Amino acid sequence: MPPAAKRVPWRWLVAGRASRRLVLVVVFVALLLDNMLLTVVVPIVPTFLYTTEYEGTNSSVAPAQTEPAPPALKAPPFSSMFSYFDNSTVTVSGSMSAVDLANGTESSHLPQPLASSPPLPSGCPEGKEFLAKENIRVGLLFASKALVQLVINPSVGLLTNRIGYHIPMFIGFIIMFLSTVMFAFSGTYTLLFIARALQGIGSSFSSVAGLGMLASVYTDDFERGNAMGIALGGLALGVLIGAPFGSVMYAFVGKSSPFLVLAFLALLDGALQLCILQPSKISPESTKGTPVFTLLRDPYILVAAGALCFSNMGVAMLEPTLPIWMMQTMCSPKWQLGMAFLPASISYLIGTNLFGILANKMGRWLCSLIGMAVVGISLLCVPLAKNIYGLIGPNSGLGFAIGMVDSSMMPIMGYLVDLRHTSVYGNVYAIADVAFCMGFAIGPSTGGVIVRAIGFPWLMIIIGVINIAYAPLCWYLRNPPAKEEKIAILSQECPMQTKSYTTQKTLRDFPLTDDSDVEAENAE
Repeated sequence: MPPAAKRVPWRWLVAGRASRRLVLVVVFVALLLDNMLLTVVVPIVPTFLYTTEYEGTNSSVAPAQTEPAPPALKAPPFSSMFSYFDNSTVTVSGSMSAVDLANGTESSHLPQPLASSPPLPSGCPEGKEFLAKENIRVGLLFASKALVQLVINPSVGLLTNRIGYHIPMFIGFIIMFLSTVMFAFSGTYTLLFIARALQGIGSSFSSVAGLGMLASVYTDDFERGNAMGIALGGLALGVLIGAPFGSVMYAFVGKSSPFLVLAFLALLDGALQLCILQPSKISPESTKGTPVFTLLRDPYILVAAGALCFSNMGVAMLEPTLPIWMMQTMCSPKWQLGMAFLPASISYLIGTNLFGILANKMGRWLCSLIGMAVVGISLLCVPLAKNIYGLIGPNSGLGFAIGMVDSSMMPIMGYLVDLRHTSVYGNVYAIADVAFCMGFAIGPSTGGVIVRAIGFPWLMIIIGVINIAYAPLCWYLRNPPAKEEKIAILSQECPMQTKSYTTQKTLRDFPLTDDSDVEAENAE
């Protein structure tokens, strides 16, 4: 009995490693944590920098404001000029001091500071110029993750072709954990910038390896579309939980609390990967994959990558600029800055799960075309909002439409490789992740500059029109032709290509077993 009892966990591990569903669970959790960390900083960073830097520099003035206030009430005729100056140092020091010097110390001027003070309790931040500059700094910080990921992705795609998907997936977990802990204890802009860039490295390993693993396990196009929809649901859930979770925890508990919770969840993800995957095992692809530059010359892959880039660029521009615009125009408290993204996250979760199945029936090209048009219209409606409730409609449409595009384009990427190139998916999902990252790199970095130059409404108009203009290009993905001559050339150069391409169906039952590599060697 004891030996049999000891074999039960081992049998469970063997069965788990042969299960496609558990592989899907691992990828789901990895994308969930990555995108929770991606969005949890959105409401925290602008207010944290404002509190530590702007209010910190003016903290020496604050004591002088509170101490002379009682003498001003006791002896207004004699200390009125000084009390006026002291009471107005933070808000309108220059104009009030000039008025006091010009008008003398008459007691009739006592109500004037009271008349100018009602805007202060409204909750609006005082440093308008600081907030305008902060658009650029926050945008660059958010973009650093995507910029680093943009550089790392191609090399990760090549690495997965050489050593398989298991080791890069686990490397991504380790780097993400370090980045999360660093976020929790960073107190300056520089350290936050480094933590965000480090997250980009971990995200590159996790996303490229995870999506490539799913594509290799789910070889049927319909099943692959469903699996990608579920995996993107993990991405959507991370976006859904991240911003509201970060804003509430930061407002009521503290800055470090949401990151420590994410670090604990990351440890659970690492334990899950150790059990289900085999991160110490090198399992290279038996077929040489199509080079990245060859895939980049494929116009159909470029159209699909462009749709991913521009549709996600809209929400990427909103992340750094919308909270600051809300602070300036709506005087929103901290908790509302993250809650504004809640409708977009919920609708994205619905869109990815709904159209993961529906897009295959209505046509993925049509689904993405409609999605990009709705993205553009939603972005045009964002500046029309006067309060947080006015953002519910545009943000809901934005999230739903991006879910339509993502759940359509991710399976199309794998389908195009099957149809026109070699069925090795590391490089094509590296390109898909590069497109996604270009949106999140160009969006925040240029969004802050555009907002400071011509304003937030014009930024929304520009990116909205770009999405509407790009939407008709999705029509070219309606019926992409097979590249038979390319398949023939690859068959002559690599005889194993045809054998691997035709026997993928037989490998579906045992995608991650220890015997799979032995079978591949015997087939040679």
